[in-house]
Amino acid sequence: MEQTKNAHAGVRPPTAVLTRGFDPRLSVGSARPAVFRSSTYVFTSPEAAERAFQVASGRAKPLPGEDIELIYSRISHPNAEILEDQIVPLESGARQAVVFNSGMAAIMTAFLSFLRPGDSLIYTMPNYGGTRHLIREFLEPFQILGIAVLAGRWNEMEEAINATRRLKVIFIETPANPTLVMTDIARTAEAAARHPDRPLVIVDNTFLGPTFQHPLRLGADLVIYSATKYLSGFSDMLAGVALATDAELIQRMRAHRILFGNILQPDECWLLDGRLPTVPLRMNRQSKNAQRIAERLVEHPKVRRVHYPTLFTDPEQIKIRLAQCLQPGAIFSMEVEGGRKGAFEFLRRLKIARNAVSLGGVETLACHPRTTTHSSLSEEELDRCGITEGLVRVSVGIEDWHDLLDDFMQALDGI
Repeated sequence: MEQTKNAHAGVRPPTAVLTRGFDPRLSVGSARPAVFRSSTYVFTSPEAAERAFQVASGRAKPLPGEDIELIYSRISHPNAEILEDQIVPLESGARQAVVFNSGMAAIMTAFLSFLRPGDSLIYTMPNYGGTRHLIREFLEPFQILGIAVLAGRWNEMEEAINATRRLKVIFIETPANPTLVMTDIARTAEAAARHPDRPLVIVDNTFLGPTFQHPLRLGADLVIYSATKYLSGFSDMLAGVALATDAELIQRMRAHRILFGNILQPDECWLLDGRLPTVPLRMNRQSKNAQRIAERLVEHPKVRRVHYPTLFTDPEQIKIRLAQCLQPGAIFSMEVEGGRKGAFEFLRRLKIARNAVSLGGVETLACHPRTTTHSSLSEEELDRCGITEGLVRVSVGIEDWHDLLDDFMQALDGI
């Protein structure tokens, strides 16, 4: 595996994602990776078994170029190793990756790898409902202090960083879900570097990356994805990925993955690996569709506001977008007239777009965050985060954008 990786070290990402990490000679000459559905693996010798357990347990580190034999699929398996190697070129600045059976599994493993009772965690709001629920309902009872800061409020972020002791993690989701408010990754990383505890900056990059935003290049320590979304792209599987420049961070998460048993299974690894080369193609099409639609919907009389990066009016948000985002992405939220009643009527009248949660698939989805994905927040939190009664979040797919625009227009006209 190491030899295959080195043979393609100089190629560009679109090529590397198709060529590195896989040797056809190990798959009976197959041009693409096969599925290895095995729970246990045969050692070539007792010495190889001993060495494999030393490395897997963390008692030893592999030597440069050394191939460590596989033990058991809860620890690792061929499809996970291939996927972890081939996904690295997609994330600019990454050197290693580790895969999980969901995005939440990746987030949970990161938190439990780098936080201990008595530690503090700063996180941006609003964010994915599952992330907030994990912090409030699981971490805080274990005496890990969670400090929420509104996305885009730099003064509040800086104040929280400077005032917090035993600060071990700063968790950013940018753009924020579902308001699309952006947080300055580079500025946050600089503030973290000045803090005496040197907290890790972890970025949930699901909305824009790895095609449109590169947190590691901006100073982040760890990037996390719900690979269920754009990396997979077809709304038919669950997966999570974490990537870093520092291999030690990935090794710590991999050690905890062994304990938790939340590795991604061979079939899902094989499916996800086959879709990686199409990620930029799909995301570029989706972003272009979304931009064309959002910039027209903002003119509709039944739309009060559209939240989308190219429609930002706040100078600081525009500055952040231009500095850290290559394209605006395929998600927008809009506030429709009539509050919840108007939002529900809009969703009810959709004919092409589908009323469903999740995002990043080739099909267009729309949902009402206040009553679904973010319904665990209190009324006060929802209002503070800007998740209004009339807010609808839309994840744009690869359909013809004219058809989608017509669909949205007729649904809005019917409110």
